[in-house]
Parts: sequence; C-alpha cells; structure tokens
Amino acid sequence: MITNREALATSPARELALRLAEAGLAAIETGPAMRQAVRLIEGKLTVEVETAGVKAEKKSWPLAPAGRLLVVAIGKCAFDAALALEEILGDRLSDGVAVDVRETATCPTRKIRCFQGDHPFPTERNVSATDEIFNLLRDLTEADTVIFAISGGGSTLLCSPHNFLCADERQILERLFQTGATIAEINLLRQHLSRARGGGLAPAAYPAQVISLIFSDVPGDRLEFVASGPTVRSSGTLAEAAAVAERYQLAAAGFRPDFLSETPKDEKFFRRVSNLLLVSNQTALQAMRRAASEAGYLAEVASADLNGEAATVGRRLAAELAALPSRSARFWGGETVVTLGGVSNESQGGRNQELALAALEIIDESVLLLPLASDGWDNSPAAGAVCDIITKRRSAERGLAPTEFLARHDAYHFFEQTGDLVLTGRTGANVSDLIIGLKN
Repeated sequence: MITNREALATSPARELALRLAEAGLAAIETGPAMRQAVRLIEGKLTVEVETAGVKAEKKSWPLAPAGRLLVVAIGKCAFDAALALEEILGDRLSDGVAVDVRETATCPTRKIRCFQGDHPFPTERNVSATDEIFNLLRDLTEADTVIFAISGGGSTLLCSPHNFLCADERQILERLFQTGATIAEINLLRQHLSRARGGGLAPAAYPAQVISLIFSDVPGDRLEFVASGPTVRSSGTLAEAAAVAERYQLAAAGFRPDFLSETPKDEKFFRRVSNLLLVSNQTALQAMRRAASEAGYLAEVASADLNGEAATVGRRLAAELAALPSRSARFWGGETVVTLGGVSNESQGGRNQELALAALEIIDESVLLLPLASDGWDNSPAAGAVCDIITKRRSAERGLAPTEFLARHDAYHFFEQTGDLVLTGRTGANVSDLIIGLKN
C-alpha cells in the first residue's frame, strides 16, 4: 500500500508508523467498505451506516419491482464505488454514471459508464461529465431508485456553471487557495456556483427514491460540504456565499455577483432523499488507534477536526508530542491550509508535507510525525512525508535549510532529497488528511 515502505522503514518507530498508516488506509478502502455495508436482499437495499468510525445502524429501503435502479458515483472514490455497487446489485442494476479524477481504464464496469474529470481545478471535461449525470436522471418516476456514492473531489468534478466558464471558476478557486480560505468557505461558495452542487442533484432525480452513500473528507463530517453536498439541502444562503466572495476580494479574480444562484430549498425535493455517512476519517483514525494499542502504546485520537495554517499546526503537534509520556501515540484527522506567498513555479508539495517540514524545526529524537493525504496525492505525487530525527540528520548532511524550503512552500523537493516522501499512488479513498504522531 505504501510503495516505498522498505526504503522508509529504517527504525523501529518508522516501521510502526508505516504499519499504522497502512492500517488506517486499509480501513477506508472504498470497495471493501461498500461491499461490507451494502446488501441487496429480497428486493430490499440494506445499508449499515457508520457512527464514530464503527459500523452501527442498519437501514433498509424496498425497491419497486418495476422501477429502475441507477447508480451515480462522484469523486475520488467513484470508480471503486461503481465497481463494488455493480457487483452488489448485479442484474438488478439498470444504468449508471461514475465521474472520478482517474483514468477510465481503472473502471472496467459493464453497465456503469465511467468518465474522467480534472482536479483540483475544473475544466470543460468536468462539465461534460456532469451533463451525463443530468441526462441519466431525466424523466425518473416514483418507482425508480438512485444510489449515489459521493466522495471528496466531487465539488470540482461537478462543474455546471450558470453563466460563466469553468476557467472563471478556476481563477476564483486559485484566489481562495492563495488567501487561505477554509474548506467550508470554499464549498459554501461552490454550492452557489453550480447547478449540481448544494442539493442540486436532488431535484434532478425527483420524484425517485434517492439513497446517498457518503465518504466524508470534510472535518466534522458536515454532509452538505462533502463534494459540496449534491443531494443535501444546503443550509447556506446566497447572501452568505456573496459575503465569502467579498471577504476574499474575489472581484480581483474576475468574480461577478451574477455568477451565484440560490440552491434548491423546496422540501419536496428532499423528502425521499436519505443521506448516509458510510466512511469518514474516524474510520481510519480508530483503526490506527487500535493498531497502536495492540503494539503497546498509549493511543488516543486527539482530533478528527484539525484545521489551521499547516506550518503552525506542525510546530504545535511536535511540541505536544514531546510533552507526552514515552510510548504514546496520537492521531489527528482534518484539513489544514497553506497560505501561499513567495511560491516559485518549481515549488511543489501540499499541506501534509508543509506540516511535516515545519515540525522538523523543533523535532527531537523522541518524536515522529507522519502526515499524509488519504487520497495519496498531497498536491504532488507523494501522499505525505515522515518527519523525525533521521530526517533532521539527513537534511543537515545534505546542507538543506528547512526554513528556506518552507518559505517558498517547496516541501516536496526537500523531502525528495532526504528520501522521506511517503508514496502510495492514488488510493481510491478520500477522508481528509491523517496525521500519525509517536513519542518513543
């Protein structure tokens, strides 16, 4: 699962940290999670939903014998979800569409049509794929059922603008990323930029029965913000979205107020919609906690809602770990931000690598941090990086100055030279970032 595991595992602490990371990633694998949770038995669809990282409550829906059964899968987990649902539903499945960031060759389905979109910025290819979803949902009846599999990355993929181009949305997003907007603020705005977000797919499927199985990548698991909530009635308003645009001075990025439109609010569109949390970062965090406890560590999940500036958070977590008793393990899930400035065209790396690089300033022999993106792509081909005393010594031997790389947000090339990048490839999962901390 971690493709360069052998090269990274140069100490007992590293070996354990990598084993914990793999336990977390295994727990959120989309295909196995879907096959474990979803059943089709005697004309009923049954789903076992999650509570605090544990499969708990079972819910069932009867399927009308004469009705169609459709699948719509959206996001970085879409292809894996589509393959699993096609297997589970068998001949009962009528048709489907899956839109992912990966190549369609990774989605060898028979009935579900797979489309590749672009991420992190939308393109016209995303618009075409979203149009395929709307075409699939056309002319449904009360006898029909639509199963949605919704995961992170879907916000960008569901680009369906009212009166502008995806290129305009890209400029807006770039501005938001550069100015440190939170994921909640970004998704609130995006809900009002596309007819497919902010509950927009619920009226498209109306009056069919809708069952949305959600893989949350949003800290706090607010379902209306996962992929900008395509089947969830948005609590946000047009005025609030406009306030975000004003707060971050988006007019400088070409934004106009008429880009926004109100999200669907009529309750009738949502009466037959069930939005269910299937997998979250708690799934991974609890799996890692259990594995650390079995290894004899005092293990706790510190937070599933970590946020803040990545560099600041990295220093804080390293200090917190240093103050713990020996053989302690802490786990965090969430999504920090990187406020860009002084970035060159060659700079690379995401918030996990930046967090690790900043932590390196105060790391000592007893502390190890391993932050990684659960989807395997931390704004670079790496999922994250290992940060410990070995990293510190390697950087000194190579004459690397962490503060210089940090100033230009180029953590990828720093850890590439120290040999501490964590490589997984695209995992087909996405539950926000996961951070492993060990005090030895």
